[in-house]
This record gives sequence, C-alpha cells and structure tokens, in this order.
Amino acid sequence: MSTTPQRPGDVPFTHRTPRVVAARRLTRRSAREETGRFLAEGAQAVREALRYGRVHELFVTEDAAQRYPELVADAPAVSTITGRAAELLSETVTPQGIVAVCDTVTVDVRAALSGSPRLVAVLVDIADPGNAGTVLRVADAAGADAVVFAGRCVDVHNGKCVRASTGSLFHLPVATEPDVDRVLEACGHAGLTTVAADGYAEADLTTTGELDRPTAWLFGNEAHGLRDDVLAKSDSAVRVPLYGRAESLNLATAAAVCLYASAVRQHS
Repeated sequence: MSTTPQRPGDVPFTHRTPRVVAARRLTRRSAREETGRFLAEGAQAVREALRYGRVHELFVTEDAAQRYPELVADAPAVSTITGRAAELLSETVTPQGIVAVCDTVTVDVRAALSGSPRLVAVLVDIADPGNAGTVLRVADAAGADAVVFAGRCVDVHNGKCVRASTGSLFHLPVATEPDVDRVLEACGHAGLTTVAADGYAEADLTTTGELDRPTAWLFGNEAHGLRDDVLAKSDSAVRVPLYGRAESLNLATAAAVCLYASAVRQHS
C-alpha cells in the first residue's frame, strides 16, 4: 500500500479509490495476516499508534482533520477521505472519521516473556474481541508485563479488540501462540507460576498465598472456561469468591479482579 501523501487541494479519496479499497481489506483477518498491517480506528487508538511509531498512513475526513490537527501533524502520511469512505473503513455505528493503517504488534511468546516478568495475562481460546481488548486494557492498567493469546483465540488486531483496548495494545508486549503447551513451557522458563482462574477451584483469592510470586494468570473461553488439560498442567487454580447471588463473573471482570489481586500484593 502506497503512503504517498496527498497534495494540498487534492479531492478527498472516495470508497472506490484503490488506497481506500486496499485499506478496507484490512477489516478481514486473512488480509491482516497477509500484509502484517491492521486498522486502528478512533482518536485514542490513533494517538497511541502514532506515539509508538506504528502508523503507515492516516485516513481522515475533513471534519476529523479539524478536530484532531495534532494527529494529522504527527502522521507520516495523510489521506483525506469522504464520509462514505470513512464509514466503510469503520467497524462502528458512529465513525469518528479517523483511521490509521498500522504495523501489527504481536511478537513471539519467548520475546514477550523475556527479562524478568512478574505479572502476565494468558488468554486461552478467547472468542470475543471486546473481552480480549478489555483484558488488554486491564492488564496494562494493572502493570502487567505482557499479554499472551494462546490456543484458538480471536485476532488481537480485530477492530473491536483494538477499540476495546483503548490504546493499551501498543503499550505492552502482546504474543500469539496456537500451541498452549508452548505457552506454558515459556511461562515456566520465564520463572512464572501459572495460576488458572477457575470458578470451581478449591482455593480462592482470599486464601491463596501464591500471588506474591511472579505469576501468569490463565483465563479461559467465555462459555467453557479453561480446558481440562490446561487446568491439569497449570501450577494451581484459584476462584474469585462470590458473596452475592450472581452465578458468575464475565471474563473481563474476573480477569480484572485476579490481575489486580496480584498487582496489589506485588506492589505492597
């Protein structure tokens, strides 16, 4: 995809302009994997992508260019687009009119866990992109050192996941690895204790004494939780105690409680 900027006075690109058509292909996972690029939509995501040097080209409507002049000024290449083009590049009901073509962010799991990590979130077979992005945001806020997408997970570069992370996608190492055993092995090699979040575990967050250690929390699929083989290979399992009448917590909420339980212990 060319990143030659438009000249002053150029007519805005339409949804049929080849550059816009090529960018729109990035809403599909196959195109993202083929090109190594993805779309970051909205001012916050674009701001963080620019800050971390991930942007190739910025597509922006004339109205959005007036609202976010600092983002336009920081972009390596800018293309003005029509409102219709912005709608087709967007995956939201109300597009903000600003979309960046970015380099993908994922790294190998060993690279993500290099150094001496103390807190890591491992998402196993997670299907919902909104949950995945929210856990990325929570992990970032809790000071986690990395997030690993293991097994058959949603694409971290999915538009909904990128938006839900509100820029955190660019802040910490993110790895993808389809082989869960390789992830568990890498966690052990990095000196991390693997703790499975499991609603049926005997130990709970108020009784476990393991959270002072460097920890990799394992979070399972929204509907089915962690697979039995993953639970069997984890170092321990812990549940979030429920004091009210709710049957359970959703994935993102449970991850927030678990990650912050570790973060508080590790920072006290």
